[in-house]
Amino acid sequence: MANGGYVLALVGRVLSAALNQPDPLSVNAFFLAPVALGEVEVTVESLSETRSTHFASADLRQDGQLKLRATAAYTDLDKLQGPDWTSVSPPQVPAFDDVPSPAMSHLEIHQSIDLRMVQGAEVFADGQTNGSGEFVAWLAHKDGAAPGPIDLLMFADIMPPPIFTIYGAFGWVPTVELTVQVRRKPSAGPLLARHTTRQVTRGVAETDTEIWDTEGDLVAVARQTYKVRMPKAD
Repeated sequence: MANGGYVLALVGRVLSAALNQPDPLSVNAFFLAPVALGEVEVTVESLSETRSTHFASADLRQDGQLKLRATAAYTDLDKLQGPDWTSVSPPQVPAFDDVPSPAMSHLEIHQSIDLRMVQGAEVFADGQTNGSGEFVAWLAHKDGAAPGPIDLLMFADIMPPPIFTIYGAFGWVPTVELTVQVRRKPSAGPLLARHTTRQVTRGVAETDTEIWDTEGDLVAVARQTYKVRMPKAD
């Protein structure tokens, strides 16, 4: 099955081509059914437009079945003006080149993404859990391409579910809903992402994601709702 972030970025590119503004500002998507690798159809409906923001919805269908519905606000990030303030700082971690690149290949998308885990790698190396509910990783395109705003839709959901640091890596963790807010265009180079789950309630969890570029600027934040499906006991 296709990774949810990859699917959302695909929809994001279609929206960018169809609307009068180039960059995602906020995109919200409900994942109605798994998307298989293969052809899909994306249709866009313009909802409203101002001088600086274009609002729209998009549906993704595969074999005639509606599999994702998104609503989005697009803008030109280069033209945004106003004050800056944040209380969030990027984690203090080793530089990208100092972190080994493991064989994270359990998903097709990892063949083209360099995911270098800084915190939580032991979950996959030897099955150890640390109970933190958090992964921290460097992310980059393996071909060296600079990340763009639409890539942030993918990177927001490219890391493993943080619940793995509590229960271990297991089965399927389906995303129900994902919202990505893009704050600025990332500078060239790898991105640093923190992926955090703070609670699980009756098998439903949330993950908050923060993404920084190499300049230390927060370029995107995201939140997703997902289901925790534990393996059945033998």
